[in-house]
Amino acid sequence: MAAEPLKVGLIVGREWSFPPALIEEVNRRNAGVVAEFVKLGGTKMNEQCPYQVIVDRISHEVPYYRSYLKNAVLQGTVVVNNPFMWTADDKFFDASLATKLGVAHPKTIVLPNKDYVEGIVSESLRNLTYPMDWQGIIDYIGLPAILKDAHGGGWKEVYKVNSLDELIQRYDTAGLLTMVLQEYIEWDHYVRCMVLGREHVLPMKYDPRERKYIVEHAHMTAELGSRVVNDALKLCRALGYDMNTVEFAVKDDVPYAIDFMNPAPDMDINSLTPTYFDWVVKHMADMVINYAQSGKGQIQEIHWRNFFLQEM
Repeated sequence: MAAEPLKVGLIVGREWSFPPALIEEVNRRNAGVVAEFVKLGGTKMNEQCPYQVIVDRISHEVPYYRSYLKNAVLQGTVVVNNPFMWTADDKFFDASLATKLGVAHPKTIVLPNKDYVEGIVSESLRNLTYPMDWQGIIDYIGLPAILKDAHGGGWKEVYKVNSLDELIQRYDTAGLLTMVLQEYIEWDHYVRCMVLGREHVLPMKYDPRERKYIVEHAHMTAELGSRVVNDALKLCRALGYDMNTVEFAVKDDVPYAIDFMNPAPDMDINSLTPTYFDWVVKHMADMVINYAQSGKGQIQEIHWRNFFLQEM
């Protein structure tokens, strides 16, 4: 009797090009691994998971999926990306982590929230200094600066501020969001790296103003390219992300890690271009097949303290 195939599941949103391409690529290889869309409708506590690997593309916007995926990790499933780390991650932590790892990063400050949920009153905030030392904050970060959501992505709630008045005006509209203020790097080159499996790095020339990739393979010197690849790997290995983009703003040949909290990176064929899309699909298929066949879960990665200490 033939053994049951190993299973890879995809949890996705409305993206149309990457998920079916990955499913087709995995299934056509006849490696004893089959890929399909996960179907859910209520999950019992400690319920076994039928998948060796799940690729998560949307749980940051659908909380039930995140709960399901945490249980799946408990059952021995490899979830790409680890839902425990993704839940804990934020852009201020990433700034501190980059600095700890020796990766160049813009100066960053996390700000107290502007607004709070109902029931939080002035007496609840007695640990906060008020008013904030806005001038001291500007003296540290400099102007212009970037104000952005510490937990956001997709270029949402990102503002370039050119004065103290503009900073306060933008901050006053932040509502319940936790914002970080970041030094603005006047870059002369911009690179977005697709990092898969904590092993493979595709450094792509990117135009953040037009928000598009430029297919130009020889866009860095060997020295800069090596540093960009090594820094991208260092960050993703420390975070434990198997699917991530790491963005570098390059100034005077120094790559500053601008953003690397992208655990569900844009993989649409129209965004990546067919050239880079093909690379992503093939390397993602390699990764999920390897994880499915290895039989190794990721439950040990819940112990973050030891994980980070090993990386530093």
